[in-house]
This record gives sequence, structure tokens and C-alpha cells, in this order.
Amino acid sequence: MNLEELPGAEFILPGIDDLHNGKTNTVGALLIAIAATRLTKAGLDFPKERLVKEPELALYGLLQEERPNAYSYYNALLRRLTSFCHALELSNKYRAPLNSDTPGLSLEKT
Repeated sequence: MNLEELPGAEFILPGIDDLHNGKTNTVGALLIAIAATRLTKAGLDFPKERLVKEPELALYGLLQEERPNAYSYYNALLRRLTSFCHALELSNKYRAPLNSDTPGLSLEKT
């Protein structure tokens, strides 16, 4: 699966790099912190010890410093995050089985 094809990847993938590089107060890193549990369950790996506490407040504060319409942009970012999580979860759910003995749902026609 190519994560770059998922909606919201333009924020999440740089956020993973930010966390690996010790940058915790970026839009991407804060979005990951907001959905850390969900992203971890979906198989995404990132340094959890670097996640900010209260990431929603930190993200909103960061956006207020950057733009006059922080509220609208904050909500748009949360929608992109939700889209990314949902697409990642669906791609995992419908991934083809590794072999014919492995139960699971396959998208291949029989």
C-alpha cells in the first residue's frame, strides 16, 4: 500500500518525519498526536514518546499564530486526519490475504 495516495497524507507523512526528527509542534506531528491510538491500531509506526499532551489545544494555538481563520482551518485539518485514518483502516481491512490458507477478504475475482 502506498501511503502517499491516501487523503491527508500531505500532513501525516511529514508529521511522521517531524516526530522522528524531534519536531513535536508542527501541524503534522500534532495531527498524529491527536489520532495516535487510531493510527497505531492501523499499523502506522512513529515515536510515541515524543507526542505532545493536549495536541488539540497545541494545534489550535499554532494555527492562531499563523492565520486569521484558525477555526476553519483547524476543522479542515481534523477532517483530513479522519479521512486518512479511515482510508488506512479500510486499506488494511480489504488487503488481500498472503496465501490461500489465510482467511480474509480479497478484492480479486474468483
